[in-house]
Amino acid sequence: MSDGITDTDEASLARHATKMAKKKAARDKIMAGKSGDKGLIIVLTGAGKGKSSSGFGMILRCVAHGMPCAVVQFIKGAWDTGERRLLTENFSDLCQFYAMGEGFTWETQDRTRDVAAAQAGWEKAKELIRDPAVRLVLLDEINIALRYDYLNLDDVLTFLRDEKPPLTHVVLTGRNAAEALIAAADLVTEMTLIKHPFRSGIKAQAGVEF
Repeated sequence: MSDGITDTDEASLARHATKMAKKKAARDKIMAGKSGDKGLIIVLTGAGKGKSSSGFGMILRCVAHGMPCAVVQFIKGAWDTGERRLLTENFSDLCQFYAMGEGFTWETQDRTRDVAAAQAGWEKAKELIRDPAVRLVLLDEINIALRYDYLNLDDVLTFLRDEKPPLTHVVLTGRNAAEALIAAADLVTEMTLIKHPFRSGIKAQAGVEF
């Protein structure tokens, strides 16, 4: 063989090409059996970092596709985050952004305020989800509001089942997602914590956590 490729190398490349061709044929067959679109209920949970980041990644995809979308923040509303700045300052025509929370419960130390903020956030969320023009709604940290009983889980599940338009995607983030919510979802991802710099004494940093 020329160009430094031996017969052994050529045989290996041929086996690889055959293997990939079979894999592609199998994948194409699977994809051929998929049809139609559906608005998904997506749950991003777990102790690891990346739940909100993943949700905002989907928001940016919607923006890139020119799809109207919306964000309701249930806990982090008091924070000045990079995603909030980016979306409100540059893409407010495509993404509605509502920061309804006042911080974590140990920061407000006022359960009545926390419940009122969560309820107001849920009312706004329902309004946005009911609008069929809004293609994806991110409910950031709603799982925390549900865990602390700021919102009624059955009410949320019933609304998503009965009133969500067929093509609207709803993303619910936050650790400790309820089992009933996981069961109702179409897509569930659990972020697993392996290492985190906070445990080494490093504080949350701009561009990474917010």
